[in-house]
Amino acid sequence: MPDALVDLTPAAVARVRDLLSSEETAAGLRLGVKSTGCSGMSYKLDFAREIGADDTVIEKDGVKVVVDPGAVMFVLGTEIDWVEDKLGAMFVFRNPNEKARCGCGESFSV
Repeated sequence: MPDALVDLTPAAVARVRDLLSSEETAAGLRLGVKSTGCSGMSYKLDFAREIGADDTVIEKDGVKVVVDPGAVMFVLGTEIDWVEDKLGAMFVFRNPNEKARCGCGESFSV
């Protein structure tokens, strides 16, 4: 498990940097979780327009990921990667706390 709450691969850092360069008002990328799907939860990414006092900020190679306070216990030790293949591109979450993931990959449980 990585030392950080959340770790980013070099590909994820590059993609986040690219996304943030197009959003002048973004302080970073916000990571949260929401209740949904057949396994119970899904990851939620958005631009962080502000950083709250209870947010946890992870900085890697000049990019910031702002973790919602309610998500911390669900994403502890998660590695975020950016994966591209012939069919598309997406962020991939490798969470050591996941106990189950739905067949379509949209939701997880811890």
